[in-house]
Amino acid sequence: MPTIILAKDGIALQEFPLLKERTSIGRRSYNDIVIDAAGISAEHAVIISHPVGCYFEDLGSTNGSQINGRVVTKHLLEDSDVIALATHTIQYCATASMDDSIMVLADNISGMEDLGDIQQITEPSYRDSIEAIMSTTAVIKILNGASAGKEVVLNKVLTTIGRPGRHVAVFAIGPQGYSLTHVEGEDYPVVNGASIGMLTQSLNNGDQIHLSGTDIVFLHEV
Repeated sequence: MPTIILAKDGIALQEFPLLKERTSIGRRSYNDIVIDAAGISAEHAVIISHPVGCYFEDLGSTNGSQINGRVVTKHLLEDSDVIALATHTIQYCATASMDDSIMVLADNISGMEDLGDIQQITEPSYRDSIEAIMSTTAVIKILNGASAGKEVVLNKVLTTIGRPGRHVAVFAIGPQGYSLTHVEGEDYPVVNGASIGMLTQSLNNGDQIHLSGTDIVFLHEV
């Protein structure tokens, strides 16, 4: 199970398993991880977990967030990534415990293409099977609303669609192909007329998707 380790001045303070879809971090007591320190905003950041991985998002904090020494807004987390929040650090560990964790700053960082309501995390980190799937063309096409006709090529490991804090879904590329997972919000995505709920839905060419008033078609020609 993925965990995060909160530390200050290189000393591990507490380990938190990522049991929830959304783990909030901030100064206020209602957060899942409370850091009562100067430089930490009331609602500083969030870690969103889903079946294909976890990603970190800064919630517009006053002093910002860094991962592996670089300022980020959103980042697909990799094992041993170190998140710096003011005087504290949080290390992301896929299966680690406090006893065997090592705080290391690395130079790697993921890029982010901002596509309005659609964002792609551009750090593919999966295996050869993923690369084989990505060698074929898959797109999502918006069918209605202000972005009607817009097409987005799904050539990244994760593509999020929606607005954080309201509704977010994730298109992912995994060993079995493309899938769609609900991340947050009261309205679950609907695929071919059926709600996917909290499950991960495999996608096939021509699938019709409805997400918070937006109609989308998934196109994947092998």
